[in-house]
Amino acid sequence: MNPVRYRGRLAPSPTGYLHLGHARTFWAAQARARQHGGELILRNDDLDSTRYHMAFVTAMLEDLRWFGFNWSEGPDIGGAFAPYNQSERRTFYRAALEKLRAGNFLYPCTCSRKDIQNAVTAPHAADDELLYPGTCRERGFRLPVAGCTGKGRADEPATFNLPPATKYSLRFRVPEGETISFRDENMGEQHFIAGQDFGDFVVWRHDGVPAYQLACVADDAAMQITEVVRGADLLVSTARQILLYRALGWSVPAFFHCELMLDAAGRRLAKRHDDLCLRTLRGQGISPEKLRAQWSAAN
Repeated sequence: MNPVRYRGRLAPSPTGYLHLGHARTFWAAQARARQHGGELILRNDDLDSTRYHMAFVTAMLEDLRWFGFNWSEGPDIGGAFAPYNQSERRTFYRAALEKLRAGNFLYPCTCSRKDIQNAVTAPHAADDELLYPGTCRERGFRLPVAGCTGKGRADEPATFNLPPATKYSLRFRVPEGETISFRDENMGEQHFIAGQDFGDFVVWRHDGVPAYQLACVADDAAMQITEVVRGADLLVSTARQILLYRALGWSVPAFFHCELMLDAAGRRLAKRHDDLCLRTLRGQGISPEKLRAQWSAAN
């Protein structure tokens, strides 16, 4: 079913307090939704159970409301595409994973991050992710025919050739050398070469948790998001996600990437910047209007 109007979204992760950089990007998302007479959806990206805390979820909702955000669907108010907590949406991710498996887009990977860091041919990708050198792709590990559980069909036991009890993640096999192009609504034409700007990427972690790329695509597609507004640090992730949309046979949304807010040292803001957290600024009595006025003056 195609959406009848613009649908944008906010998708914060409750792994710390939201900072001013989040607010500026989210404000652009809300402005885009209003400009198009559409809807804004709030999704709680709480998949990383090792880092998120319920206190951050409560703070997230309070700080967003304080800053002036309004959403028509979300974890606090429900909606037609519930649930809006990623931790409650595993059936969507599993269905997408099985579709990728059936299309032969995946392979098991036993490499640790340290293994990749130690690989001579693994420079950094165009973003913060290490460029995977294809070690396990070359080993020819196969997935089980009956699913990603390590147990193949009885008539085809050789389709899974990893040793028993081996920990492995699942990687998406990118089309080496292909240029992935898209037009960003803010930054114009973008081009990234698979295998050079980014490599085979994880879609399912060894601990059984879906990775960001797969979860993001599955949720944006299921919630019928028509435009994804987010930071410029995710431009390369967009190329990866376009490959997932294509492999899954889903329509690709529009993208609008915002310039990142930097600190005094020229580094992008992170949740370690406590002095620029919305919670801190709120406690200091600084109004959201004043903060937004500073953005306008800077532009």
